[in-house]
Amino acid sequence: MDRELKLRARKVIWIGFVANLVLTVLKIMAGVFGRSSAMIADGVHSVSDFATDLVVVGSLSVSQRPRDHNHKYGHGKVETLATAFVGGVLILVGAGLFYSGIMKIYGVTQGVILPQPGLGALYAAIGSVIIKEILFRYTIQVGRQTQSQVVIANAWHHRSDVYSSFGTLLGISGAIFLGSDWVILDPLAAVIVSFFIFRIAWKITRETLLELIETSLPRDHEDEILQIAAEVEGVHDPHELKTRKIGNQIAIDIHIKVQNDLNVEQAHEITVDLERMLRKAYGRETFISIHTEPLIPPVKQ
Repeated sequence: MDRELKLRARKVIWIGFVANLVLTVLKIMAGVFGRSSAMIADGVHSVSDFATDLVVVGSLSVSQRPRDHNHKYGHGKVETLATAFVGGVLILVGAGLFYSGIMKIYGVTQGVILPQPGLGALYAAIGSVIIKEILFRYTIQVGRQTQSQVVIANAWHHRSDVYSSFGTLLGISGAIFLGSDWVILDPLAAVIVSFFIFRIAWKITRETLLELIETSLPRDHEDEILQIAAEVEGVHDPHELKTRKIGNQIAIDIHIKVQNDLNVEQAHEITVDLERMLRKAYGRETFISIHTEPLIPPVKQ
């Protein structure tokens, strides 16, 4: 990732951090003064947002360091760990929203009267939906441009806030405009939102855990690598392909066969051509290891 892209990745995270900090304060205040349990829960959700933003900023700083003698494959796994952390936080947030909402619904069945939310909570929910959707679109765009999985994960964290705030908006609206008999819609919205958050959290966490246990790239990507290798002049029978992700980069280990009457320099030129084609397809920072074998093994005497 070049310097300009690194700066863009950090900038979008800091913008999200400031927005989350402001939204957290506004949501909690609106929830307290607007008597909305869903809005307070949404505000607590935002507390986790700017906390994870700090972790994301730190991980980007470390993962973008150049390779050194102790980290010859770079620091990309730090970004993977941070992405897993974001997914874990989302799981906890979803569990918290679910538990809080269920307990309030249970309270209603036992005769507990929930306070009716005020218009301040409604306006806060509308503002949160708009701001968070803008943040999501901006962050996901930068994440895809920089190919940063942690920035993309943070974008989906923003989108989980959109779900949360939209659910909160529906619950508060129903509780306000449908009368006191429908106040239960407020905590019910929190429960429904928790399932959307769980879904996003599972997707993020699953992908990062697969990377941490050295899972290969998808089959279609590996087929594409073999096809690229087969089209390089002088390469025969590409095989024994091994792949894995390292942060936002990939590692490729492949065996190829070359004519057995080539000298070392000629065989080397073929591997250089293959490396160039693979880096053209998957980026300059791709880790490539090529093992060369003779096309026709020598006959044993």
